[in-house]
Amino acid sequence: MVTNQTFENRLEKAEQRRNAKHLRTFQTPAERNFWYNVRAHRLAGYKFRRQHPIGPYIVDFVCLSARLIVELDGGQHAGQQEYDEKRDAFLKERCFRVLRIWNNEMLKNRDVVLELVLQALRSGDAPSP
Repeated sequence: MVTNQTFENRLEKAEQRRNAKHLRTFQTPAERNFWYNVRAHRLAGYKFRRQHPIGPYIVDFVCLSARLIVELDGGQHAGQQEYDEKRDAFLKERCFRVLRIWNNEMLKNRDVVLELVLQALRSGDAPSP
């Protein structure tokens, strides 16, 4: 028997999956650049997922085995620090580490950013860029 709550949860999850698919389709140039460099185990054999739902949030990139989330932030994030802090706290409660990188850093200093991500994957610590 399907209860109303179960039905509503299924609808929410379906909507979240549609949103994630939309975000994968319409990536920013920085997200496309990062994905090209980490997809298919290209970064030292680590597997990444993009636009992956975790709880009520959709994270930009995640390596589940290392529990590392990489968020590529554009200018809109300067005005939503409170939201980002709440979101990061939720993810940290679930034992994920969050590494935030500005889009322009990914586009201008790709090798430096990838090295930073690799260090975070290997060390278990997410350093601040």
